[in-house]
Amino acid sequence: MKLLFVFGTRPEAIKLAPVVRELSARPNFDCKICVTGQHRELLAQVLDLFDLHPDWNLEIMRPDQDLAYLTGAALSGLARVFALHRPDRIIVQGDTTTTFAGALAAFYHRIPVAHVEAGLRTSNIYSPWPEEVNRRLVSQIADLHFAPTPRARDNLVHEGVDRDRIVVTGNTGIDALLWVSALLDSQPDLRARVGKILDGRFDEHKRVILMTGHRRESFDGGLARICRAMARIAERRDVAIIFPVHPNPNVRQATEPLQRYNNVLLVEPVGYLELVFLLKHCHFVVTDSGGIQEEAPSFGKPLLVTRDTTERPEAMEHGLAKLVGTDEQRLFDEMQTLLDDPQAYGRMSRVENPYGDGFASRRIAARLVADGCASLPHPVPTPAAE
Repeated sequence: MKLLFVFGTRPEAIKLAPVVRELSARPNFDCKICVTGQHRELLAQVLDLFDLHPDWNLEIMRPDQDLAYLTGAALSGLARVFALHRPDRIIVQGDTTTTFAGALAAFYHRIPVAHVEAGLRTSNIYSPWPEEVNRRLVSQIADLHFAPTPRARDNLVHEGVDRDRIVVTGNTGIDALLWVSALLDSQPDLRARVGKILDGRFDEHKRVILMTGHRRESFDGGLARICRAMARIAERRDVAIIFPVHPNPNVRQATEPLQRYNNVLLVEPVGYLELVFLLKHCHFVVTDSGGIQEEAPSFGKPLLVTRDTTERPEAMEHGLAKLVGTDEQRLFDEMQTLLDDPQAYGRMSRVENPYGDGFASRRIAARLVADGCASLPHPVPTPAAE
């Protein structure tokens, strides 16, 4: 089976890398990779870590790119790739613009689509924006849905997806996380090199808060409120904050209140190795990242999620995370509680992960083997125009 993996951002690469590796090791699959380049430096770090070598790179990233440009450029670039290489199936992951464009381009060419991490929903099309709609639209196109949790499966069934076309696999991001964690644990030299991101920066008695923020829906004031809350908590002498700052100018502008604190470390986006190291060694996490919501429970790290909605409610239901939104006072109060109330911290710091067990990629491979060739038996060329 000729498979084409289409991705363009760092989270997609992290979550598809274990799938690529699993399928490439099997004799009956010919795996190719097309990256759109929606992220550039961030994506390159992951490609190097997992030893992935794209067959095509559309390099669509431009300064101040908007969603219309990204979608159009990805569609046009993928059409050129399909003219050179006709895969039996496209595999996309998650909810990015690349994911949506990859599925839509495949539909235009009547190529079946498998969707990894299918079925997550917030029930609000504007939160997260545009990811919620991207994910829903891909579900209308895909014929094979790899749902990470039973809740995600139920969402798809409720929307009319045939239950036989859904496989609950766990999240492939946990496959990647556990692989990298084991790599750090087994190689002291590598761990020491990666750990230099903190060496000598903070007093050893300080408790480290890992912060990330990049969601588009927070650009209109939300991220600024989050940063003001972080500045207030930075007044404490017993904490340190490390914030890998996303390159988006809206994110960088919002960090201004944090720049005057010696116990706040604003760094360029870190590689995935460094991120896993920080997750293992921080006290708790403040984030709007979907991937980190899934990863932190594997290390028993409490999560404060700075969003109004989340398509990953399982951690909240297990008491491992709280949805705090972007209210400055609410976030400050919740951080104070985790720092000052050992019982509250203990309730949220259990090592328990409802999102995966590290074997999602094997389950995906098993279903693709069972399915055999693509479900559309006679693909036809795309019409030149409507």
